[in-house]
Amino acid sequence: MAGRRTDTRNRIQQVALELFAERGYEQTTLQEVAERLEITRPALYYHFRTKEEILASVGERLVDSIDELVEWGHAQPKTPESRREILLRIGELLEGQWRPLFKFAQVNQGVMQGMRTGERMQRGMIRMVSLLEVPGADPVRRFEARLAVFAVILGSVPFLFDMEVPESERASVAMEVATKLLGDA
Repeated sequence: MAGRRTDTRNRIQQVALELFAERGYEQTTLQEVAERLEITRPALYYHFRTKEEILASVGERLVDSIDELVEWGHAQPKTPESRREILLRIGELLEGQWRPLFKFAQVNQGVMQGMRTGERMQRGMIRMVSLLEVPGADPVRRFEARLAVFAVILGSVPFLFDMEVPESERASVAMEVATKLLGDA
């Protein structure tokens, strides 16, 4: 039964983020979320009482996934292969679990700044980008390692990647640039 509840919560989060991105956070009602999901408002309220609760839970899930990635990354040997694997995992999260939140953030930047999980998210991002740094590297190499993460992120944000590159190729182009920034090839 817990699995079904989690699936429903995930669906609510996904649909709510889609609506927030389409219509704007302030303009979207919980009734519209329930209608899109084809459930009753009381069924929605069983999981989330407010839009703020939905957004906070999405932020928590994002931060938890960053924490998991950072924990995994710290357990890996400091090799070029591990650094590339970290980049690939970041790319997979961006294309999957994080995509709806990034779409939401593009349209609702002010709301994102007010999120309760903002500070934890910022610390997690700093820890995540520092995973790619080679211990003892000079500042230029450390900066390139951090830029590699942002190259992958830019590849998942369509309006920032406004080049004549098909959407299907955007992530692989960004990953190629990120890998070059690591300088491990």
